[in-house]
Amino acid sequence: WNSMKITGGILAGQLVFGIPAAWGLAHYDFPGRKVIYLSYMVLMMMPFQVTMLSSYLTLDRLSLLDTHWAVILPAVFSTFPIFIIYGGFRAIPKSLIEAARIDGAGEVYIFFMVGIGLGKGGILSALVLGFLEYWSLIEQPLTFIKDKSKLPLSVFLPDLTMTGKAGFLFAVSVVTFLPAIIVFMGGRDYLEQGIMAGAVKE
Repeated sequence: WNSMKITGGILAGQLVFGIPAAWGLAHYDFPGRKVIYLSYMVLMMMPFQVTMLSSYLTLDRLSLLDTHWAVILPAVFSTFPIFIIYGGFRAIPKSLIEAARIDGAGEVYIFFMVGIGLGKGGILSALVLGFLEYWSLIEQPLTFIKDKSKLPLSVFLPDLTMTGKAGFLFAVSVVTFLPAIIVFMGGRDYLEQGIMAGAVKE
């Protein structure tokens, strides 16, 4: 249940914040847009070890350490899903968006009906990649959570041994890996679309 709470919370937050951010970067011209996009690229390449200390100090000041929020909040604002969704939105022809504006469609309507409707490949691709990553988190929970009752299943799996617990180990392994396999097989086509869309050059 801890794994489900953490993974579900992260993916829901990324949908709420990541999709509008990717849409704004993809289809609105404003001062500093390319600088922001480049900053996203740089942040995306930074490993967790680089931002670990600053994240720990921030979470400590907000009194969020040793809670699920300590793992969820930093991941919600990850730049990688924005990069993937951005590629899907960039593939939408601008002429189609301009035609919708000429027909009287508002920006909110265009975002939900045209943007999300045609960019769902990138969105679903980001969700699949996000699930595969966050379902198997180890470093972040070990760094930010001390209460063992709040840790996800992925942290405990490496500690299990075959000594007298073969059946239990098999059951835990199935519970751990089966959701990831199901999500991957179900979203494989969208994953390929998202990877191809991510090749869009800015």
